[in-house]
Amino acid sequence: MKVLHTDCLVIGGGIAGCVYAHQAAKKGLKTMLLCCGDMPEANSDLAQGGIVYEPNLNMDDLLADVKMATAGMCNEKAVKELSAAGCKAVQEVFLTDLSVNFDRDAQHQLRFTREGAHRKNRIIYSKDTTGHAMLAAIQQAVRKNPLVTVREYASAIDLLTLSHSSPDPMDRYYPLTVFGAYVLDNKTGEVFAVTAKKTVLATGGVGQVYRHTTNAAHAYGHGVAMAYRVGARVMNMEFVQFHPTVFAKGKSFLLSEALRGEGAILRNCNGEAFMPKYHPLKDLAPRDIVARAIEEERLKTSHDCVYLDTTANPAEETKERFPAIYKKCLEEGFDMTKVPVPVVPAAHYFCGGVYATPQGRTNIANLNAIGETACTGYHGANRLASTSLLEAVAMGYLCAEADAKDIASGSFHIPDPKPWVVPEEKPDLNLVKQDLATLRSTMWNYVGLIRSRKHLGRAEKILRHLHNEIDAFYKGTALCQELLDLRNGTQTALLITYAALKNRHSVGCHYLSDEKKDA
Repeated sequence: MKVLHTDCLVIGGGIAGCVYAHQAAKKGLKTMLLCCGDMPEANSDLAQGGIVYEPNLNMDDLLADVKMATAGMCNEKAVKELSAAGCKAVQEVFLTDLSVNFDRDAQHQLRFTREGAHRKNRIIYSKDTTGHAMLAAIQQAVRKNPLVTVREYASAIDLLTLSHSSPDPMDRYYPLTVFGAYVLDNKTGEVFAVTAKKTVLATGGVGQVYRHTTNAAHAYGHGVAMAYRVGARVMNMEFVQFHPTVFAKGKSFLLSEALRGEGAILRNCNGEAFMPKYHPLKDLAPRDIVARAIEEERLKTSHDCVYLDTTANPAEETKERFPAIYKKCLEEGFDMTKVPVPVVPAAHYFCGGVYATPQGRTNIANLNAIGETACTGYHGANRLASTSLLEAVAMGYLCAEADAKDIASGSFHIPDPKPWVVPEEKPDLNLVKQDLATLRSTMWNYVGLIRSRKHLGRAEKILRHLHNEIDAFYKGTALCQELLDLRNGTQTALLITYAALKNRHSVGCHYLSDEKKDA
């Protein structure tokens, strides 16, 4: 088995992983970055609305909005540290180093907008493709950096630990420590190992465990599942945020909350603007409230969607501000400047994950988690709009800085790992795809936007059986990306379901329709 060596191994090529690699290289660290497909494929590439940025950050104002949106469950210390670091990193990396093309006015000053649960304009943006603009710039910088090796179509299989992956039986007496990962080459089927002083999980979210999602193709919670298998602490797993406004007819795509920030109104099939009935902030209420309001209106009217109405806004302003969304709607037969657009909620953002400090530290030595894979508590029970990119940028920035200090001052025991044995039997892809469909349907039907104890119990039984079947199948079959998606997705789905069963009270994204019966 081939063994590669590096200072830092980053698993995931989204905004968090790329900021880490960019900053680690600045510190002189040799870094390898793994992507399971093409490098641009990431949740952060799909982010539309913007990123919170205040040159003179008013922490009290921002914290108040975060607390309200997160149902009072945010970690205030993490919010303060990550918000300050995020604004600093945006200025240093994206405005100064990379000169990202954020929207500006005639005086070349940054434009600011507002989204759900924000009480002031504090979000900068690049039209309606902010994530793409930021990620493209940082990925280009990372690709050009001689200290960074990017390996596309390379998927982490499992983490290397001294207690399980070292050939020396005495290494089991070390504290629980990660020293890299086994990796699958998705083009050749070869399995190799990468050893590293620091291993960073930046694998993104979990949306693909649901039937309807805004997430990238392989967002199955890979980092969460791998970390859990080696003993990492996971938390807030029940808090899966559903975005209220996803295109409902034909191909699904996100309609940014910034549309409502710029005046768009949600209406039911009778044309009624319904959000004033549900929250004082109306269409800019927190996402969990808006998503459930949409579901309630759908049930009341026996209609399969509601409608996002932008027709009161000047047509040219809408086209200029939201060109990508306008084009996508037009391709599906809806001119959003003339008619309301059909929308429904879909799985969007994971507020839980691998417990981590703002610097990405987990409970396992030399294993870090950053971005959506991590749970710092910033997002509590329901994320505030446009803080996901902020947290990801901040964690990549802070984690690289902390790792550089550790590597400069510490010593690392890194053995060559045990070889990985690849079974000869090829996987039955039809069976894998069928199991993936079962996984996604189960989560959508029973562990979705509105939950009940009965539905969660049924989901647990289905997922436990699926998990056991997959474990047996996995051990005797050659690996492929789809099988990794299924294995890790099922493990992550089980963790979400277990957490939802344990939390008997509705809070934020976790809403129990039968809570009163349990009380």
